[in-house]
Parts: sequence; C-alpha cells; structure tokens
Amino acid sequence: QVQVVESGGGLVQAGGSLRLSCTASGLTFGNYAMAWFRQAPGKEREGVCCISRNGLSTYYADSVKGRITISRDHAENTRYLEMNSLQPADTAMYYCAVSRDSYCSGSWYTLQLYAYWGQGTQVTVSS
Repeated sequence: QVQVVESGGGLVQAGGSLRLSCTASGLTFGNYAMAWFRQAPGKEREGVCCISRNGLSTYYADSVKGRITISRDHAENTRYLEMNSLQPADTAMYYCAVSRDSYCSGSWYTLQLYAYWGQGTQVTVSS
C-alpha cells in the first residue's frame, strides 16, 4: 500500500521561513513527478509547484514564484518545499501529491493527474 506523509508545518511570523518535507512508502519518488498543493478553509485546493521525476524541471504558481522552492533528495526518497518571506495569505493546509506521470504537464495543477495524496501539514503565518 502506498502512503505519502507530509511534515514540517507550524506557526511562523510573517516574513519567516519553513521547510516542508514529503516522504513516501510503497513507491519511489524518482519514478514520478510530484506536486505541492494547498487549501485554505472555504477555498479551493490550488497547486503550489511541481517537480519532474529527475528534478530538472520545476513549475510554480505565480503567487509563490520567487518565494518558494521545490527540491528533491533522491537518496532519501524525499521531496521538499522551502518557503521564504511567508505571508498570512500563505496560511493553508499543504498537501504532497504524487503524479501518475514522470513529468509535470502544462496543466500540472490539475488534481486528476495525481494518484496519491498525503494527509496534509498545516502552515499558519501570523502578522
């Protein structure tokens, strides 16, 4: 059975930083593209970023470009979301999602592309 688990969320002041981690069992991240999504209460789940199987291609939502970096550690079968200059608008539950494919498509933010999801880790940014 495949399990995807996020960690690293918490409470941070505006302007601060966090690094989220995503680990998986039952699959190898190196075989699949992976994305981070987030969802605030009462709002639609939205794509944050995507990284290809080999880590050579990355994609970011306009709202986070320049402040967030997605990365990989192949040896540890781990993916990361490094967040800087956090704002209250970044407050949300953050989810790790594993794609059905090896590479991020032009519509990487489409929910149906992802086969496996974690339970989420909460990020709260205070002013």
